[in-house]
Amino acid sequence: MLLDGRRLLVTGVLTESSIAFSIARRAQEEGAELVLTGFGRGMRITQRVARRLPSEPDVLELDVNDPAQLDAVAGELDQRWGRLDGVVHAIAFVPGDALGGNFLTAPSESAIAAFQTSAFSLKALAAAMLPLLERAEAPGGAIVGLDFDATVAWPAYDWAGVSKAALESVSRYLARDLGPHGVRSNLIAAGPLATVAASNIDGFDSLAEMWPRQAPLGWDMSDPEPVADAAVFLLSPLARAISGEILHVDGGFHALGAPLPEPATET
Repeated sequence: MLLDGRRLLVTGVLTESSIAFSIARRAQEEGAELVLTGFGRGMRITQRVARRLPSEPDVLELDVNDPAQLDAVAGELDQRWGRLDGVVHAIAFVPGDALGGNFLTAPSESAIAAFQTSAFSLKALAAAMLPLLERAEAPGGAIVGLDFDATVAWPAYDWAGVSKAALESVSRYLARDLGPHGVRSNLIAAGPLATVAASNIDGFDSLAEMWPRQAPLGWDMSDPEPVADAAVFLLSPLARAISGEILHVDGGFHALGAPLPEPATET
């Protein structure tokens, strides 16, 4: 099994439709031992959803913007395991006034909040867990974050898109600074999926509907499994020489500069 004996911290599990839930399930199927995190009112939701995994993991409280809670989680994992082999960063938040066509009117405090939770948190989480990740079993620790292609401007995505661009840069700098510690940092740029987070973005449907029509391999917005499988790969020893990478799992959509032509019809 790809993750046999590896110990992982997985953030962002809120519903069974969330990408993080699929990653957690696939990681367990590949032999990993997990701890999940939850936050605030979502803590009970995460605890309920955790029961639907093949083996119910513990859920620790973590506000990724609170240094004290980061230290507490690191301390708990140190006492429990003494090491950490991988971290899944599936955390993002953008205030409603910074999405859905509000790019020009978004206040600075909303843009800053989006950056802090969606991008800076990757650094905060990585730095807090580094002493544990340094003790990971060979070939070393792995951090995997969830991204949405930030090389272009998307309809409705606004400051979420800017935050994802920052996330991509943060991951590259983490790859630089964590590599000497034997820890790698990578992102998965997933195609749009029918998650709770996506449903809260006004106009996201008009963006997402392009994928099933234009992705060369097709794209099923209800199926997070391809993204979960990619995460398992990046967390596994098979990805031991990969860091600073953005792996696109989007049916090939990102590779095209123009829409696919309509299929020819017989006359």
